[in-house]
Amino acid sequence: MPVPTSVSTPGDHRKGVGLGLALLSALAFGGSGVAAKPLIEAGLDPLHVVWLRVAGAALVMLPLAVRHRGLLRSRPGLLAGFGLFAVAGVQACYFAALSRIPVGVALLVEYLAPALVLGWVRFVQRRPVTRAAAVGVVLAVGGLACVVEVWAGLGFDALGLLLALGAACCQVGYFVLSDRGSDGEEAPDPLGVVAYGLLIGAAVLTVVARPWSMDWSVLTGHAEMNGTPVAAFALLAWIVLVATVVAYATGVLSVRRLSPQVAGVVACLEAVIATVLAWVLLGEHLSAPQIVGGAVVLTGAFIAQSSAPAKGSGEPVASGGPERELSTPGTTA
Repeated sequence: MPVPTSVSTPGDHRKGVGLGLALLSALAFGGSGVAAKPLIEAGLDPLHVVWLRVAGAALVMLPLAVRHRGLLRSRPGLLAGFGLFAVAGVQACYFAALSRIPVGVALLVEYLAPALVLGWVRFVQRRPVTRAAAVGVVLAVGGLACVVEVWAGLGFDALGLLLALGAACCQVGYFVLSDRGSDGEEAPDPLGVVAYGLLIGAAVLTVVARPWSMDWSVLTGHAEMNGTPVAAFALLAWIVLVATVVAYATGVLSVRRLSPQVAGVVACLEAVIATVLAWVLLGEHLSAPQIVGGAVVLTGAFIAQSSAPAKGSGEPVASGGPERELSTPGTTA
């Protein structure tokens, strides 16, 4: 008897590409802290590092903004929302939270975003979600609790927690707006959206960070990375080009090929990647609970992405209840 062969569908290919982009985005975002920490220890204020990151990326993406200047007329709301929430809001709230609560606690609260995205899809958009996506979120959040060792810092500051929750809500805006940008027959170019989002975010952060008070001389020297001197400008280049430009571009493209809730769960890998990179490059060793937590996050992300339908596949979002299908995405770059 002939052996049956599996046939790859366009939906499977699209989902595979989306997963690859989501993983690349998580890797790029996850590397930001490893490069930023030596700069902060060298004397830069955290908000100044954020401003350099966003402003530098905005300059890199400026030619794309000029090329897609028509977006200012056709999608002003999308651009403003992306700049305010996905760029300025996430960065400012998270770094402000770090000044009041432990890093691990702030990171865990921020990465409640996948659960909030699931709530947005289910209760605001009134679309059913897969059980696997829900299980993936629960596993990912539980794993994150181990990765960041949330039990190590229990002296919570109410304002700090609200700021971290604000970062989580802004991250929900990132996933939702990235998905919303694919609606319609003439969907805006995702790189154009990222370019204008960075420009708007840089303008907002300029008011918050006040870069004119920054010690610019730090960038001309060296920073210590686990005892090894590294050019401060090289670290800044990594943060701007990889941890911001590549991270945001691949992140937006991944959401358009997957769905906000699935891309959100895969994004939880950022915390795992950040922890591993800190272990390798900064000498911050992993404990046994962190290793177990990382495995749980990976498991949750795999469960969610392996069973949820790709965008445009025509499959129901979840079994049971009224059958609703995912909208067909528009043209993407």
